[in-house]
Amino acid sequence: MIHLYDSEGPCALSDLCLAQVCHSLDALCCLRVDGSMSLIHSPILPQEMADQLLHRMASQGIINDRSVGIFRSSKELRLRRASIRRCSVSDQAFQLAICPHQLMELDASWVSGGLTGADVISGLASNPACRSSLQRLSLNGLRLGWESLEKVGVVHFSSLQGLRMLNLANTDLSDAVLEDICTLPHLESLDISCSAVSNVNALLECKNTLKSLTAHRLGQLDMSPARLLFVFNQLHALRHLDFSEDHFSVDDSDGKDADETVRQLLEGSPQMLPSLVSLDISGRKKISEASIRAFLKSRSDHLTFLGLLATGLSSCDVLSSLNNLKVTGEADENQVCEALKRYRDRECFIREALVHLYNLTTDTDKPKPDMLKLVVQSMQSHPASLHVHLVATACVFNLTNQDVSQALPVSLLTSTIMQLLDAMIAFPHHQQVQKNCLLTLCSDYILQDVPFDKYLATVLVINWLSRHEDPTLQRMAVAIISILVAKLSREETTQLSKDINIMKQLLAIVQQRAMIGVADSTLKFALSALWNLTDEVPAAARNFIQCRGLELYEEVLESYYTEPSIQQKVLGLLNNIAEEEEFQADLMEEDLLEHVLHLLQDSHLDVGVRYFAGGILAHIASRSEAWTLDQELLRTIEKQLVSKTLAFFFFFRRSFRPFSILLQTGQPSGVQLWAVWAIHLVCSQNVSHYSSMLEHEGQIELLKALAAHPDTHSDVRRLSHSVLLLIGQHQSRSGASENQKKRENS
Repeated sequence: MIHLYDSEGPCALSDLCLAQVCHSLDALCCLRVDGSMSLIHSPILPQEMADQLLHRMASQGIINDRSVGIFRSSKELRLRRASIRRCSVSDQAFQLAICPHQLMELDASWVSGGLTGADVISGLASNPACRSSLQRLSLNGLRLGWESLEKVGVVHFSSLQGLRMLNLANTDLSDAVLEDICTLPHLESLDISCSAVSNVNALLECKNTLKSLTAHRLGQLDMSPARLLFVFNQLHALRHLDFSEDHFSVDDSDGKDADETVRQLLEGSPQMLPSLVSLDISGRKKISEASIRAFLKSRSDHLTFLGLLATGLSSCDVLSSLNNLKVTGEADENQVCEALKRYRDRECFIREALVHLYNLTTDTDKPKPDMLKLVVQSMQSHPASLHVHLVATACVFNLTNQDVSQALPVSLLTSTIMQLLDAMIAFPHHQQVQKNCLLTLCSDYILQDVPFDKYLATVLVINWLSRHEDPTLQRMAVAIISILVAKLSREETTQLSKDINIMKQLLAIVQQRAMIGVADSTLKFALSALWNLTDEVPAAARNFIQCRGLELYEEVLESYYTEPSIQQKVLGLLNNIAEEEEFQADLMEEDLLEHVLHLLQDSHLDVGVRYFAGGILAHIASRSEAWTLDQELLRTIEKQLVSKTLAFFFFFRRSFRPFSILLQTGQPSGVQLWAVWAIHLVCSQNVSHYSSMLEHEGQIELLKALAAHPDTHSDVRRLSHSVLLLIGQHQSRSGASENQKKRENS
């Protein structure tokens, strides 16, 4: 699905082109002997465009050993800033497709497929150009596997002499490897968060170049406060220090030395770390407000950021007077959103921030697209985290509730709903996550007007429905299904109908509600879903009959005689059955047809009920040779179809193909009259929509034949002429309008 707009407005032409390339990749490529892809025609792209193509492919999850092969053409697709983040790429594919490029940046965070940090370093170092050109490298979440390099004496990090930024968070980084890293002559930014480092003395080797140190949750750090402060005090160029902690994983007995280090740093002289403008101590629950006040008093002139999430200190009144200071915390929306931006890869802080965001948005009545985007990104960054999705899906409901969704960018809503579907797949048995997703989906605007994978959504909601019987949630799920099924293509509905359990599930709901005699929304939604499911889908009609749906629907017709909305939905489905020639014999039951005939004759009934009653009888009567009941009943039906003048009732049709057999010149007049009247009815309301459908499907020629045939009933001929006149007038107006546009353009 390619969108012309994003949350910022119309998409750039280059973005649309890249999206089309990604969508058509199989058609644009041939396969090498090893199964990897190669562009059939590979023009020399602008260098930035090659980077953008790789990044888009990675973000869409289509980069793998096969597709990454297109970047082996390093002369045509020249990469400088490469990202294979969260992709599945093997060592061999990486060596062949990525390493030949003269890279300046590489993000290989959380790559699966067996690629290790050692593979990355050895591959990059094998390219002499990369040894000096590579400036930024992120291996977050990767196993370094350094032992494999040490055995064969291959190069280490220090071989990449151009490195300025290195991210080794969530890796098996050791003290020995850190020592090698700190010899890099230009190292400015280093992230060693959540690693096995126990000693940071090696940082003294880069004290004159290191500007940013991120050391979140160093659980194995074994240094006294005095020694840590000594090391920090020597980092004269340091501008950003992150010494935060995971507040969920630390109990009261852990981290005492680290907390004491932070306290002394906060209360110490500004001569320690004199260049510091950014400090993050989020998660440090034992820091006092007095320490924060002392720090701000001595540093407020230069400080630009302070991380205080999960410290209980973000509401400190002194912060409100510092307008240029950005803070992560829970005091207000700005602090929470800042946390969601900065801590995207940290589950502990994302969880904390989302909880506070949920509380802050419970009664929101204004669209907040930037906030919603941050929530969706949080889910994308932690696809397997139940904790994140539990709160994030609740936040999504708050931010898309009621009329708010209609003021949000459609493309943002599309990505949001697709992320919710991913959550339903990831956590199929967690009732609250599923409920949160259903609550958001249960919106007329979202279901009707927002583009997303409606087939997938239908399958997921039906699967959920089969496992739960809570009345409130059941009503919501059936409501969603009834709308989604109507949005599916005929091919998708046919595919859905291959599972007979779907039919059984919906019929069980109808039977359950009918047994207790209620005419509630659950029953009506289930009937609507079944009606839409069987519309021109023979497989669904067959399942309906096999599941004894006809017997059930006869009972519903009799039981709900005073409920026109229910009768109309029941008759609408029976009309779908009647339109399928192979199932008309199943409707040849005298009691059923006499009941339907009675509905047609009763002028006090809702016109919609009588319309579908007429449709059923018209289709059954159209094949007199297949009639197996009393001939007198057939003649009565034909008479009544002619004599009953139906009042106005507007309805929508996907197709008029089932009408073709009813419009044949040899059909009884009553059958013809009902079909022509129905066509005239919809054309008189929306001729622009239906004229092309009638022409494409061949009914216009059938109407012309009826109008010209000498034996055609006068009412049928009159209505046929009227339909043809409506269509002719519309075509004349359309032609005149088109000619006017051409003259104006010329």
